Amino acid sequence: MIIIPARLGSTRFPNKVLVDINGYPMVIATANQVRDIDKVVIATDSKEVVDIAKKFGYDAVMTSSSHKSGTDRINEAISKVDVGDDEIVVNVQADEPFIEAKVVQKVYDRVKKAIKDDEEFMMISCYKKIDNFHADDPNLVKVVLDDKNRAIYFSRSKIPYNRGDIKSYFGHIGIYGFSKKSLNEFCTLPPAPLEDIEKLEQLRALYHGKKILMVEVETSSFGIDTTHDLEKALKSC
Repeated sequence: MIIIPARLGSTRFPNKVLVDINGYPMVIATANQVRDIDKVVIATDSKEVVDIAKKFGYDAVMTSSSHKSGTDRINEAISKVDVGDDEIVVNVQADEPFIEAKVVQKVYDRVKKAIKDDEEFMMISCYKKIDNFHADDPNLVKVVLDDKNRAIYFSRSKIPYNRGDIKSYFGHIGIYGFSKKSLNEFCTLPPAPLEDIEKLEQLRALYHGKKILMVEVETSSFGIDTTHDLEKALKSC
């Protein structure tokens, strides 16, 4: 199942999930990108978003307006759906209207394999190779991996520190895959100091010794956080 958390109260770009993207509200444009992978459900705190989802043929679940993260929102949504603990749950943010289906499919397939092989994991995410210039951007999160493609650490800083001849880094892409069971477990973990310092919730899992499995992808998509991002994205269409 693909769950898209869609709240209206964005501080930097209010109501951005409803802004027009080539004739569709942003949340619907995002849903259209991934609808062939699995069932799509929109998790929201807005009756307006529920009505729009239904208009375009998507299921929507009303969730609390007090959630601090999209992960908490999708956890509430999946708890209201009659599925088992091994149900695949992929979190695709509503502000990713240009995300390539192949990227989400790769995360989805990795979750499926991890469940089938009974691997230890809390979540699965993805990364792409980025150059030195883009690695300097604190809004583009970097990840360091071990030899089994598991995350060691995520940071807004450029990591690892380059005392050698590093020509590329790994940029994290914010698509997250869980089983229903691992999603619930993540949301019951206490917040972590590292999570608060970096403002990266995935660090909660690493702080508590949980495994984050990573897959490499190729993507040119990026999230729409500001009106400037939107203008840039539409010009590149």
